[in-house]
Amino acid sequence: MRVLKRFPVRLSDRPDHELVGVIRMPELTVSPMRSIFKRIIGAMLALLATVLIVYLDRDGYRDANGDGLSFLDSLYYATVSLSTTGYGDIAPATSSARLVNVLVITPLRVLFLIVLVGTTLEVLTERSRQAFKIQKWRTKVRDHTVVVGFGTKGRSAVNALLGDENVEPDHIVVVDTDQQALEAATSLGLVTVHGSATRADVLRVAGVQRAKAVVVAPNRDDTAVLVTLTARELAPKSHIVASVREAENVHLLKQSGANQVVVSSETAGRLLGMATSTPLVVDMVEDLLTPESGLAIAERPVEPSEEGGSPRHLPDIVLGVVRDGVLYRVDAPQADAIEPGDKLLYVRKVTSAETIER
Repeated sequence: MRVLKRFPVRLSDRPDHELVGVIRMPELTVSPMRSIFKRIIGAMLALLATVLIVYLDRDGYRDANGDGLSFLDSLYYATVSLSTTGYGDIAPATSSARLVNVLVITPLRVLFLIVLVGTTLEVLTERSRQAFKIQKWRTKVRDHTVVVGFGTKGRSAVNALLGDENVEPDHIVVVDTDQQALEAATSLGLVTVHGSATRADVLRVAGVQRAKAVVVAPNRDDTAVLVTLTARELAPKSHIVASVREAENVHLLKQSGANQVVVSSETAGRLLGMATSTPLVVDMVEDLLTPESGLAIAERPVEPSEEGGSPRHLPDIVLGVVRDGVLYRVDAPQADAIEPGDKLLYVRKVTSAETIER
């Protein structure tokens, strides 16, 4: 009876070489002209080394003309040998010359050919290199951030992580089904996974079970609910932040396991309404939400000298006190005195103070 070999169906159970195309590791981009120039230099160095080896051992070679080898003859022999043409008019005659041909010139010939056909070999070995990088990444990735959806919200979240939080690009994994979005994420140096995040095996491939945080930012609220449910089941301890368009779906995200839910449409609507009467307030809010310049909202631990004092008397503009994972506004009674282990939410100056002009 013939036994059929079964291949693993789940992505997370497949070997690393079968995940090439699903997971894409960031690559260092090199301009074509620079790549061609480096290959030409490598080929010339291999040719020069062969010429010097033959010329220094020219007494061990026999020329068809019988007048010995000049430097030009050595260059000619090296060229036809490395290109595998081999006319046979110049050949090693002594044992030492033949040994040098076997041990030195033959590897140089192989190197010469590899350099010349480097583009073809690069394409052929790309899958192997990607498989090796995927294997290395999957064994080491820990405490990373998984971003589901690389649309407008997902890109803004990544920019905030890279800018304000100083997260390394290889510690961010983007999951999406749009190939163009994944290409944009790869250009930023991010690791990408092609697939639907509603599937548990896709999230396993992204390492969500070992992730520190999960950002759920799809285009549909029902997709956000399903992704959050799946992510919470796989990663009970991860911090999940989800985005929804409608406020009526917030409780669904909370019940699905989201730690925080951001209502994108209502937040944008409030800003639009405020901009009609108090545009400068909107400018200030945007400045606080932009980490690259101006002012930004940040978190820091309290210093020993600040314990027991009031956060309202500090030089920093304190907005709230975080105690045991709970946020208390600066005007709350619990925030009257700073306790050991507290953290402060404050307004941080990113650059020198500037007048906001729009």
